[in-house]
Amino acid sequence: MRQNFREIEREQFAIRNQTCEWTIRAMTALRAKVDINIKMHGDRDHLAQGDIFMFNHFARFETFIPQYLIALETGVFCRSIASGEFFVEDNRFSRYLRALGGVPNDYERLLPFLAEEILRGGKVVIFPEGGMVKDRRVLAAERPHPKRPDYSIYSRSADQRRAHHTGAALLGLCIDGFKIGLSMLLDKGKHDELDRWADAIDTTPETLKAALAKPTLMFPANITFHPLRVDQNLLARGADLFAGGLSPKMAEELIIEGNLLFKRTDMDIRLGDPVDPRHQFNWIDRRMLAHRVETANSIDDLFRPAKALEKIPDRITQYAISRHINPLRDHCMGVMYSNLTLNVSHLASRLIMMWLADGVTEVDIAHFDRTLYLAIKNVQQAEGIHLHRGMRNPADYIGIFDLKCPQIREYIDAAVHLGLIERSEGKYCFLPKLQEEATFDQIRMDNPVMVYANEMAPINAAWTALEKARDEVDHLTPRDFAKRRFDDEIRAWQWNRAKYQKPKYAAINDQETATADSRPYLLLPNGNEHFTTGVLVVHGFLASPAELRNLGDRLAARDYAVMGVRLAGHGTSPHELQKRPWGDWLASVRRGYEILSAFCDNIIIVGFSTGGALAAILAADRPEKLVGLVMASTPLKFRNRNLMFVPLLYGANKLMGWVPSAQEMLSFRLNESEHPDINYRNIPIGGLHNLRQAVAEMQNRLPDVACPILILQGDGDQVVDPASATLIKRHATGCSHLDIQVLDSDRHGILNEDIDNAVNRVIDFVSKTAPANSTLTAAIPAQ
Repeated sequence: MRQNFREIEREQFAIRNQTCEWTIRAMTALRAKVDINIKMHGDRDHLAQGDIFMFNHFARFETFIPQYLIALETGVFCRSIASGEFFVEDNRFSRYLRALGGVPNDYERLLPFLAEEILRGGKVVIFPEGGMVKDRRVLAAERPHPKRPDYSIYSRSADQRRAHHTGAALLGLCIDGFKIGLSMLLDKGKHDELDRWADAIDTTPETLKAALAKPTLMFPANITFHPLRVDQNLLARGADLFAGGLSPKMAEELIIEGNLLFKRTDMDIRLGDPVDPRHQFNWIDRRMLAHRVETANSIDDLFRPAKALEKIPDRITQYAISRHINPLRDHCMGVMYSNLTLNVSHLASRLIMMWLADGVTEVDIAHFDRTLYLAIKNVQQAEGIHLHRGMRNPADYIGIFDLKCPQIREYIDAAVHLGLIERSEGKYCFLPKLQEEATFDQIRMDNPVMVYANEMAPINAAWTALEKARDEVDHLTPRDFAKRRFDDEIRAWQWNRAKYQKPKYAAINDQETATADSRPYLLLPNGNEHFTTGVLVVHGFLASPAELRNLGDRLAARDYAVMGVRLAGHGTSPHELQKRPWGDWLASVRRGYEILSAFCDNIIIVGFSTGGALAAILAADRPEKLVGLVMASTPLKFRNRNLMFVPLLYGANKLMGWVPSAQEMLSFRLNESEHPDINYRNIPIGGLHNLRQAVAEMQNRLPDVACPILILQGDGDQVVDPASATLIKRHATGCSHLDIQVLDSDRHGILNEDIDNAVNRVIDFVSKTAPANSTLTAAIPAQ
């Protein structure tokens, strides 16, 4: 009879490989069509090692994603627990769910069945929140031990707050309790127990013995979406059209979750550190577990409540398991929520809520942006916080001071549209709706600011970062902000170096010869933070800040503040330079100028080659504090034959860009560099096209340059036509003083190699053009 039941159960819930494989193919095809960017973070080995995977739950479709990713990575099709309502009727959908490994949550022997599955080598996905938590509100009522909060969420079915489900914890404890007990029996020589239990679990003794040697690992994981959009989408409009009017709940889910799927959305899945339940048991527990396993008839006996057991020793043993359930559950929840992928919307939302809690209902936009920027910089320094790439890649947030940060502007625009925030005379006014209670099913639509704030709430380090930002925002000096902005320049260099080291870029990267330190640098001699004069140093095309580092060091040795700019696309990979418009190069120079300005009264820009052209474009804007410009080997005419073919090759690339192999052949040309340890060996054709555009813009802007100019040009330059110096002078009609110095050199890199006393010529110009740095200036210790 028992054998028949087992066969019926196995048949009823059999995972159908054909169905799973079809589903994986379908989801892979869908993934290529929708605009959701799924990223799995964490050690990929954990997917193979794990037995029980626990996820938070915010959207319906995410219940399929973990199984899909685990199957892609490991080839194992997981079991998952699904709502019993989907299995009430024996129809095509319920059979499909079973074929994918779904088990109803109200199945009478749910946990024993899953335990047997794991002992046979399977994996299980569980959502311990028990349902969608649309408000993302998780309360942690602190116990005496602050590291073990008792988490609770709102249950729509119960219409009240409740603790998370304990099934995953009980499952892990019972499996490891069984493993411990059976292993102790085998150590005592009771080998018949292995065969008995292998038969009971319907597996082989060899498979069961292998399972005993492996810890039962639980992996809490966090799924985070960004951004959260609330505007109508085609899916919702179409459903409403054909359904003749949707319920508010259905409309909300189609709008929110349709936007998650069909509008650019990041879905970050982050695996936490593994939790091993066996560490819960002490040596007394282990002895009792051996007795329990020896007297049990089936795995179901280990899951029976203690009060249902007749024998007192069995009750005591069961208590050895059950007393660990809640602590283990809460520990797993702590790991799950701490693995949130924190984004800018989280910080902005919690910041607004903190102001409202203090009775602040409006803030200056500039104050808001400065505080949020400081919070970003603070969380970058914090430990134990996982940051969304929008806060790790400075390119995504450095426009915050110019109202050009898309992720923040989109966030504010959405809040304004929903009537949560109002823009008025340079202020953000926080409207009453922000603090109004929203229904569980409408909160994602009505108040996403609250949803974001709720989601961030368990991350204590993020709270600390925000509180620190609020405390320091009105007390930091421009130099303090400049230091943080220079840190962004370093982070941008690191981000792009890592981004362009992926295998798909290897064919070009492996040919590169540059080994010099390519990061930007800021030199503040003697620990001073205020200088009469500073020098901004801008390197040339294909190079990096290392190209002019010798010049920077020589200037710093004379007590000038120096910043060596890294032009976007340089010092990382030719592939990055291929994708960068020349406007990004100029933006790099502007940021460097703004950073250096915080430490200096006067600034001179020294640009080499392309850097000279960019420096001239910036000088044409006549920025405050600019007193001089050096243009070394700066082109208006070229001798380099690569540039002769740029229009033809760039046009061919645009035409054949849809053919990857053709594009790879045409996208780069070899570069015979004077300094292979600094310059790219491969020249991106797109970069050459942008170089021509930058030079053309310089020619147009030269008449607007008013400050004194020094032009240095080698008479035998093999890259730049020496006639460029005279042509530049001819166009710089608004310049107050212009000096051309022709150097005896057939090399292009006159500053790098200090040919014909080139470095001292620059230093002499700097010393004569700007006041000397005073030795009486008070020194402020560097932080």
